[in-house]
Amino acid sequence: MSDAIKHECGISVIRLLKPLEYYKEKYGTAFYGVNKMYLMMEKQHNRGQDGAGFASIKLDVDPGERYMSRVRSCAQQPIQDIFAQINDRINNTLTEFPEYQNDVALQKKHIPYIGEVLLGHVRYGTFGKNSIESVHPFLRQNNWMHRNLIVAGNFNMTNVHELFDNLVQLGQHPKEMADTVTVMEKIGHFLDDAVAKLYKQIKKEGYTKQEASPLIAERLKLNKILKRASKNWDGGYAMAGLLGHGDAFVLRDPAGIRPAYCYKDDEVVVVASERPAIQTVFNVKYDDVVELDPGNAIIIKKNGSVSIKEIITPVERKACSFERIYFSRGSDKEIYQERKELGRLLFPQILKSIDHDMKNTVFSYIPNTAETSFFGMVKEAQNYLNKKKEEQILELGPKITSEELHEILSIRPRIEKVAIKDAKLRTFIAQDSGRDDLVTHVYDISYGSVKKGDNLVIIDDSIVRGTTLKRSILRILDRLSPKKIVVVSSAPQIRYPDCYGIDMAKLEDFVAFKAALALHQERLTMNVVDDIYDKCIQQVTSKDIEVVNYVKEFYAPFTDEEISQKIGELLSPEGINAEVQIIYQNIDNLHQACPKNLGDWYFTGDYPTPGGNRVVNKAFINFYEGKNERAY
Repeated sequence: MSDAIKHECGISVIRLLKPLEYYKEKYGTAFYGVNKMYLMMEKQHNRGQDGAGFASIKLDVDPGERYMSRVRSCAQQPIQDIFAQINDRINNTLTEFPEYQNDVALQKKHIPYIGEVLLGHVRYGTFGKNSIESVHPFLRQNNWMHRNLIVAGNFNMTNVHELFDNLVQLGQHPKEMADTVTVMEKIGHFLDDAVAKLYKQIKKEGYTKQEASPLIAERLKLNKILKRASKNWDGGYAMAGLLGHGDAFVLRDPAGIRPAYCYKDDEVVVVASERPAIQTVFNVKYDDVVELDPGNAIIIKKNGSVSIKEIITPVERKACSFERIYFSRGSDKEIYQERKELGRLLFPQILKSIDHDMKNTVFSYIPNTAETSFFGMVKEAQNYLNKKKEEQILELGPKITSEELHEILSIRPRIEKVAIKDAKLRTFIAQDSGRDDLVTHVYDISYGSVKKGDNLVIIDDSIVRGTTLKRSILRILDRLSPKKIVVVSSAPQIRYPDCYGIDMAKLEDFVAFKAALALHQERLTMNVVDDIYDKCIQQVTSKDIEVVNYVKEFYAPFTDEEISQKIGELLSPEGINAEVQIIYQNIDNLHQACPKNLGDWYFTGDYPTPGGNRVVNKAFINFYEGKNERAY
C-alpha cells in the first residue's frame, strides 16, 4: 500500500496531415502540433515523471536547413522543463525577428521544434538510471535523410544480451548493452540495408543520385524493415519511430503486453499509450479511438498515407492487467468500470472478515488511485444492505411501525476519508537517514472518523512490498482505536518479477515471497527452496523456449489464504493493538473484471514470452545466492 510501483513510460506520436498554414488559419498558430504534444504528454504524466523527451521532423525542407529537433529533460518536472525550453526558443526568435510572426514559411524555416511529425515520451528511471543519456527519444544520425532514426518506446526486452550479440555478429559496435540502443541499432541496420538496396535499384533505372532521394522515401517499405528487425525480440513493447524524411511508425508486441491506441481524421494521426489522452486532447469520442492490434504496426508515410500492417504473427493476447488495476488513467471508460468491478468482487471476502457486522464497520481507501475500486466495493455493500433491509421489512409485514421502518432504512455503509497523504513531507523524507521515524507521518488521519471498537476496512490498488503499510499506515490507523484493520488489495498477490516494462525486478522485494519463505522456514521445508535453486541452475544454459518456471514450486505448498495470513503477521508493527488482516483479490475475479487484459504473470508466473521464465529463474538464483541485482 502506497509503495510506488514504477512504470517505465508512455509514448505519443502526432502526424499533422495538412500544411502548417492550415493550422495557423484554423487554430491561430502554426505551433498547433507542439501545443497538442504538450497536452498529450501531460495527460500521460502518470506513466513517467523522472524524464521526458520531445522530437520533431519538418517535411520538405531545403538542403542545409535543420529538419530534426530534439529536447530531453530529467529535471524535477521534466515535461514543463521541455516545453519551457521550447517556448523560450520560439518566443526569443519571434522577438528578435518580428517579421516571422505571421509568416508560417519563415517560422518553419528558422524556428526549431515546429514540424509536421512529432514524438513525445515520458518515463520513470529504471535500473537506477535517470541521467539525460537514458531519456528517450534516442537519435541515430546520418547525412542521408532516410537513415536518420528517432526511437522512443514503452518496453523492456528480456533477451537484450542476445540482441547485443546479434549486432556484434552483424559487424556493429554498439556503445552500450541497453535494450533501447540495441533495438534502435537493429532497426537502423535493416533501414540502412533497405536504403542501400533501393539506391542501387533506382540508379540502375537511370536516375541521378539527387533524383534518387525522394524516390527512396516513396518506395521504402517500413513494414519489411520492422519484420526483419523485430524477428528475435522477446519482450513487451509499444515502439515508436520517426525517419528523417518523415515516415513514422508505432509497433506493438505480438502478445499485446504494452498498450497502444490510434486516432485519425483529415487533419491529424495520433498514437498514444492511453485512449483517454487522445479523447481529451483532440475532443473525440471513445469509439473514434481504436486499439492497435498485437503484432501490428501503424505506418504513416511521408505522403500522409496511413496503413496498419501485421509485422509479427500475434500470439495469445496477454495484455498487462496492471494497466487496468493501477497504471493507466482511470478516466478511460472501460478501465473505470473494471476498477469498480475489482472492488465489487472483493466484498464477499470483506463481509466474511468483519463477520457480517456492517453496523460497526468503516470503509475507506488509501491512496487516491484506489478510489474507483472503493466505489465498487461500497456499491456492493449498499446492495447487500438493501437486500437485508428488504428481508427485514417483508418479515415484519404490514404491522411494521414507522420507528422500525426508519431504523431499518437508516442503516447504510459507513464511509469516511480516514487518511490523507502529505505529499510535501513525502519528498522531504526520500533519504534513508531517520526515515523510519519520519515515514510514520506521511499520512494524516481524520480523528473521530472511527469509533473505538469498530472494524476499519481500507482498500488499495495493490500491496507489493508492504513497507509503507508496516512502517506508517497501520501505526497511524491504530491511533483511531479500531478493533480490527482489514487491508484489501484490488490486485492479487504479486509473486513474480515483471520483465516487460514495470519496475518489479527482485523476488525478495515482494511481501508475498517473504511470507512464503517464512512458511517454509516454519514448516521445515527449506529443502524445497534448495531443490528449486538446483533446477534453476540446471536451466541456465538451456534455450529460452525450453526453460520452465520452477519458482512456481516455491508457492505451491501453500494456499492463497495461508500466504495472506502470514503477510498480515509480517506487516503488523510491534505494539499495534488492532488485529490486522490482509485480503487479496483472486485470479478468477481479476479475469472476470478485466476480461480483455489477461496478462497476469506477476501473479501466476505464467509468462507470455519464453524470456520471462528465464528472468524469474534468474531472480530466484540471485535471491538464493544473496546477489542484490536485477534479473534482466
